[in-house]
Amino acid sequence: MEALFSYGTLQLSQVQLDNFGRLLDGEADYLVGYRLGRVRITDPEVLKSSGKALHPILIYTANPDDQVAGSVFFITQQELARADSYEVADYVRQEAKLKSGKTCWIYAASDSANLIEE
Repeated sequence: MEALFSYGTLQLSQVQLDNFGRLLDGEADYLVGYRLGRVRITDPEVLKSSGKALHPILIYTANPDDQVAGSVFFITQQELARADSYEVADYVRQEAKLKSGKTCWIYAASDSANLIEE
């Protein structure tokens, strides 16, 4: 099984059903050294599933005071591939260590992400 840290729309029931065909059970955890930003979603399938035009996105800060709350889901490699397909080009999947010490996959801002400035 693959550990995936979710902090945004992958926590939504409809997104889970659309992408994995099931609801996921998660464990609460924190990602340290990141903060949340936002990106505008234009992909019609992602918009239909999430119902949201603005999605959160992880931005690396290296500041230990910055923490993002979320859930760790244990999914199959096939489900991870579906999650990769769901995430648009603004996101890149990478490995990270959580506050609990668990290693997992995260989707963070890619170098070409079109971040919305606050």
